[in-house]
Amino acid sequence: MPRLEIADDGFRLDDRPFRIISGGLHYFRVHPDQWADRLHKARLLGLNTVETYVPWNLHAPRPGAFRLDGGLDLPRFLDLAAAEGLHVLLRPGPYICAEWEGGGLPSWLLDEDGIALRSRDPRFLAAVDGYLAALLPPLKPYLAGAGGPVIAVQLENEYGAYGDDPAYLADLAGLLRTHGVDVPLFTCDQPADLARGGLDGVLRTVNFGSRVEAGLDALRRLQPTGPLMCSEFWIGWFDRWGAAHTTRDPADAAADLDRLLAAGASVNIYMLHGGTNFGLTSGANDKGTYRPTVTSYDYDALLDEAGDPTPKYEAFREVIARYAPVPDEPVPAPGPKLAPTVVELDASAALFDRTSLFGRPVRADRPLTMEQLGQSFGFVRYEAELPTAGATVLRVGEVRDRAQVFVDGQPVGVLERENHEHALAFLTPRSGARLTVLVENQGRVNYGTGIHDRKGLLGRVTVNGEDLADWSSSPLPLDGIDDLAVAPTGPLVGPAFHQGSFELARPADGYLALDGWTKGHAWVNGFPLGRYWSRGPQTTLYVPAPVLRPGRNDITVLELHATTTRTVELRDRPDLGPAED
Repeated sequence: MPRLEIADDGFRLDDRPFRIISGGLHYFRVHPDQWADRLHKARLLGLNTVETYVPWNLHAPRPGAFRLDGGLDLPRFLDLAAAEGLHVLLRPGPYICAEWEGGGLPSWLLDEDGIALRSRDPRFLAAVDGYLAALLPPLKPYLAGAGGPVIAVQLENEYGAYGDDPAYLADLAGLLRTHGVDVPLFTCDQPADLARGGLDGVLRTVNFGSRVEAGLDALRRLQPTGPLMCSEFWIGWFDRWGAAHTTRDPADAAADLDRLLAAGASVNIYMLHGGTNFGLTSGANDKGTYRPTVTSYDYDALLDEAGDPTPKYEAFREVIARYAPVPDEPVPAPGPKLAPTVVELDASAALFDRTSLFGRPVRADRPLTMEQLGQSFGFVRYEAELPTAGATVLRVGEVRDRAQVFVDGQPVGVLERENHEHALAFLTPRSGARLTVLVENQGRVNYGTGIHDRKGLLGRVTVNGEDLADWSSSPLPLDGIDDLAVAPTGPLVGPAFHQGSFELARPADGYLALDGWTKGHAWVNGFPLGRYWSRGPQTTLYVPAPVLRPGRNDITVLELHATTTRTVELRDRPDLGPAED
């Protein structure tokens, strides 16, 4: 493919004027068997480019390890994009935000006391160097200079909203070049942050969802010549637990796209297809109050969570056709869906009895953080003995993020970071009673200075004002649920797995509804669908067709509290909750 050039009057490709019309599509939020379908729908929309972040934390789950397989096979994704005739904007970070766990930064960085992320801290830059040394050489054939689809690479991500150190950005640019990136680099920032987030000699782009003229004017004031580009044209938004589902009127979003293209600007639509925060990968925000992000990343995008075109897709296609060629093919029809089916989960097993799921317990005079335990996702089980019987007040410095407290196996309360809770009162039945605290990582903060977000029980832990010592900390990463050995049983006290099966003639997309369940996680055939929570807004979890199979299929639910039913339902449509007024 020809190389992209940055000229005073705009982009040029193969020495011809070129406008980037791109859409966001994160390969790691889409089942790999569905990548080709989503990319084909990108081309039918009239896009000539797709954009993707790269999540460092998934590709490098621990120091010295690096993965490019399965759902992380980025070379295969790039091959599929090229087969559709699409260019690619690659955004490798190292920080990506993306409402993704920790903004994509691996949790093991936080095992270093005092490390300053997104800075010139030598420890951070050394880790970034290792990441890029593993990521970029396999991608070199996919750069445009080698005939591949990647025409530009982003430097950092909205850095101006976080810091103001051009030397740090220069260090990152040097690492990208050292490791073989020979295509143009660009930065992106919101209008107010453009001055702080840019680097001389690197193309600046701007992010916004409305006020098109003001955003482009802010960019032009700082960058008098060169291409105008909105690298994130926000057409929807993400949701958080306990709030309403966010939507945007298709006509309103399309009108702003029209203004953007009429101004001669290039665009990356955020998002073409949002996808799903499968498993435990959703992030969180903390601007004084911690707010975890939901499982769905539907984003009110052009393609919904199942990849079906929305009314917004059709509205945008009409606008794009005024400025660029659009394939003379009909808008794709929605894909097949599962017939509604009720599934009984008639076998159960108590979580705390499944010792094989827990890592080796580590004893210390205080609770250890997830990072100290070498753990990224999931839970930690903390245990200690309570010294005396009677009235007890447990105080914790910081709960990161949600703690269920048990005494001799009986639940006595919950402490939530979101509600700024630090203390819990209960009656201890006997001296030496076993205190168990199950702490859930609900998502590391992905934006702002809060990204230094260590998980577990932090700070001083006291019982009736006295330090509680001799703790056992056991990691529960939930990275596999094989061999649960569930069996028919009556109601269980405390967290428990529930399992059932259903028969299927032909796989299709569907949605798992958990009406009557409280909070937990769900899997189908071992594939992690994600978190559910009765507080909403979303009440269904997307089930991709490729995780299903003809014949028997298994559903597993880890319920952390209690359920009013032993059934779940597979449905043919999602419920992401009531929209904002």
